[in-house]
Amino acid sequence: MGKLNEKTIWITGASSGIGKELALQLANLDCKLILSARRENELLVVKNNCKNPKNVVIMPLDLANHKEMSLLAQKAWESFDGIDILINNAGISQRSLIANTTLEVYKKLMDINYIGTLALTKALLPYFIANKKGYFVTITSLMGKFGSPYRSGYCGAKHALHGFFDVLRMEHQKDNIEVTLICPGFVQTNVAKNALTADGNAQNIDDEKTQNGLTTVEFSKQMIKAMEQRKFEAYIGKSERFGIYLKRFFPKLLHNVVMKSAVR
Repeated sequence: MGKLNEKTIWITGASSGIGKELALQLANLDCKLILSARRENELLVVKNNCKNPKNVVIMPLDLANHKEMSLLAQKAWESFDGIDILINNAGISQRSLIANTTLEVYKKLMDINYIGTLALTKALLPYFIANKKGYFVTITSLMGKFGSPYRSGYCGAKHALHGFFDVLRMEHQKDNIEVTLICPGFVQTNVAKNALTADGNAQNIDDEKTQNGLTTVEFSKQMIKAMEQRKFEAYIGKSERFGIYLKRFFPKLLHNVVMKSAVR
């Protein structure tokens, strides 16, 4: 299995939450890091809190700006003369009913979570092919495997990521390119606060399930272990991760469980 020590790793969504904690833990493994997010000031804070900040490059990135990805991929590759791993972590969630949600909200969710992630992945892919190795790690969600009310657009984008990256793994196995899909359950981040509502504004409130989820520290430890084991998929969370198996074997039961739950 592949240890991550001293690897060169590019992390998107690295200014807070899961991305920030991954940066801190991977820095302790003496990795060289490229940290991307929209907020440059917050990235600088993360960099300065990493072990060996000189081995950390910050690179502002907005997944909605698809045309910038080729240039950013070139700059990232040249930062440390190569990249071993891209962690696709950046994205945005949703909390709104289908009947109330504008098409613009759905488009934004797809542009960021799906097309933006694909654009960055495709920009880096030629470098991995030429180098005859590479590793894409994409953080999707348990919502990429089954649905839940108020998250229709988020679920759709996350389901789409699974389809794309499963095929990428198949098509580029010959190039020694690997893919892991990480499916978090509830993690203590600002994902609920930042979630889009029906008109595209942020929800600005947290929810109980998120507050009681895994800490980013525990989640990141489990994610790094899954990466070292090169798992195709990893489901990381508390009891909610068992929805994966209910969906597979007892889909009607899962439907009833979700409908009776207090998830919002």
